[in-house]
Formats: sequence, structure tokens, C-alpha cells
Amino acid sequence: MTDTGRLLSTIEYSFTNAELLETALTHSSYASEHGLRYELNNERLEFIGDAYVDAVVGGRLFEIMQDAHEGTLSRNRADVVCEESLADAARNINLGEFIRLGKGENASGGRDKDSILADAFEALVGAIIVDGGYDEGKRVILSLLEDKINLAVEGKLNKDYKSRLQEIVQEKYHGVSIKYILTDEKGPDHDKVFAVDAVVNDKVLGSGEGKSKAKAEQAAARDVLTKGEI
Repeated sequence: MTDTGRLLSTIEYSFTNAELLETALTHSSYASEHGLRYELNNERLEFIGDAYVDAVVGGRLFEIMQDAHEGTLSRNRADVVCEESLADAARNINLGEFIRLGKGENASGGRDKDSILADAFEALVGAIIVDGGYDEGKRVILSLLEDKINLAVEGKLNKDYKSRLQEIVQEKYHGVSIKYILTDEKGPDHDKVFAVDAVVNDKVLGSGEGKSKAKAEQAAARDVLTKGEI
């Protein structure tokens, strides 16, 4: 199994029971291919994580949006916990790199599929809850989804710079994806600043900095859109 030290460092959590983490990162295709028992793939942990992510995100929106109606809260929660959003959060911590996949799923690009990444994100949360309790699960959820919660509150989650830029690129280049490449990290661990380039067809179109990789990617996408050169 790929060394998970970098993942644990990113989410700032250490498992007491390492087997829970292994299970959270085991896709059903791998379990089936290797003859593992059903409970050793990540679907049961995903079940727990799914429900708790919903609850934590809903609770946070309730705290922030004190005058919002139930319908608005529900729509914003749905935007934050949708498959695309959770998959994006998973990419921000390079979760796909650590998932155990069957050979076929791996060959077909499973490590970057929204469905697999979102499920693994929820399973990881589920594993943390089982291992360390609900408070730890909540802390990790909010640390990884706070940016998306704030965008949802501002009405920008599905209109964020990365999404807008991707739509333009797909329309112009038909299937080409944007790559966000980390170019620099500055400052101490508790106050880092990340620098990212937005790259299309091996050409750097924009750059940005932020206190997290996700914020730096948003800044890079905004830089591209502001220049209006694409």
C-alpha cells in the first residue's frame, strides 16, 4: 500500500487503528480482485461518513446563515456535499493517489473519477469517526470543506473561478483539462503560502497564491479569467 504519511500529515490526523485507514482506501474493485471480505472495502465506512458530512456541513451553514430559510440551507448543503464538490476536496489532498483499486478500474482512470474520489472522501471521514470519535471527524470535515462552505454562503460555489474556467476551456479545446501545478511553498508550517500555475496544453496561462492549495488554484484560475486571453 502507498505510504499514507503525507495524507495523514495533510489532514492532521493519526490513526490508532491503521486497518481502518486501509479499509477506507480500499475500493470494491480491489477487494473483489483480491478476494477480500465485503467488510474490508470502503462502502460501510462511506455509509457512516456520508451521513456525518451532511450533518456537519448542515450545522455549519445553520451557524453562519442565521436568517436563511430551510430551503436555502438545504440547497447550499447539497452544493457542498455533492459528488463534484467532495471529489474536488479529495483532489486537494491528493486522495486518489492512496486509493487501492482493481487493475481495470485503475487502468480506466479511476483515481481521478469523481464518484470514486467522493466515496473515498466519505469513507475516510467514516474511518476517522470510528477511530477517533465525532469531534475529530467534524474537525477534519470542516478543515477540508470550509472553503466550499464559504463559497456556498456567498452563492459562488457552483460559479467559482475554477469551474468557470474549466467550462471555457472545455468549450474551446473540447476535452482538454486544466492542470494546476504547485510551483512554490513559502513560510512556516503554520502559516504557509502556496503558489500555483494554471496550465492548459502545456502553456502557463495564469498564476496565483493562497493560504491553501485550493485557494491558490482559485487565484490562478481568476488570474486567467481576468487576463481574458483564453
